[in-house]
Amino acid sequence: QRMNSNSTPTNVSTSSTEQVTGFYLMGFSQLKNTSYLFVFLSLVYVITLLGNFVLMSVIYLEQNLHTPRYVAVFNLAVVDVVYNTAYIPQMIHTFLLKSNFIGFKACFIQMFLGHYFGSIECFSLAVMAYDRLLAICFPLRYPSLNTNTKILLIIAMCWICILLPVLFLIILASRLSYCASTEVYSCFCEHGPIYRIACGDTSLKAKLSLLISSIILYGPFAFIIVTYAVIAVSVIKLASADGRRKAVSTCISHLILVLIFFVPIMIMYMIGILGVKHSLDTQNLSIVLSNTLPPMLNPIIYSLKTEEIRVHLFKPFKIKNIHPM
Repeated sequence: QRMNSNSTPTNVSTSSTEQVTGFYLMGFSQLKNTSYLFVFLSLVYVITLLGNFVLMSVIYLEQNLHTPRYVAVFNLAVVDVVYNTAYIPQMIHTFLLKSNFIGFKACFIQMFLGHYFGSIECFSLAVMAYDRLLAICFPLRYPSLNTNTKILLIIAMCWICILLPVLFLIILASRLSYCASTEVYSCFCEHGPIYRIACGDTSLKAKLSLLISSIILYGPFAFIIVTYAVIAVSVIKLASADGRRKAVSTCISHLILVLIFFVPIMIMYMIGILGVKHSLDTQNLSIVLSNTLPPMLNPIIYSLKTEEIRVHLFKPFKIKNIHPM
């Protein structure tokens, strides 16, 4: 059942040549008390903003954190903020305010922002793995191999190179004809659900989109796996146990971020490949949580698991010793 909307869409034509004015986001059809979910997402969004802005402030204000490692962390925090901003405010407006119509252009802008910054998140994690590789495997040459300028150039190249393929996917989807239905069974504008309601034969374009998406997702993940395989070999070769412990401790926070981001995505892909039966509501809930929780958890985990961040984060709260005269 469609919710009331302040925007009144024009009648959808059955002609494949006439474009629709927008879509109805159907959300959850059988899940009860969904308002609690979106209240929870409001809290997730507040924590996302607070956690990432605090992390960015600490890195910006502390001069000794102006290193390639923390430039990469700062970049990830920026991506986390924009990533959740692309999804959560719209979902709150749609399902808490009961206004589930989204305009055609607004839908594809959201789709672009979500997929673009999701892709940037993948590559940001790969850049952080690259930094750890140089720090552990080439400790003496690290200051010359990885400077702030070099890491900024790598990050800029990631942002620029990902732009074209993602933009191509979104333009490809926006050029399809949507004449049969305007009901999208999702909580936000996703590439897959939008493709499924398009008219005509879209199988070839869908396969092309799947290929590009898989390269963007699995490419950085494969790079991270190879990177940590090389790191593991280097750590094993270290003579001192203390050296091995320090090397592992510098990687543990990043490894947790990688698992939090990639594991839910991999599970959903495997479920789709294996054809495991599950309700559409379960799928939508999994997609919503897997997209919104990592940007909230990233700054918390990195702050708690990284000693340099912890020291500077809790510095204002330390009680100074008062020595008697």
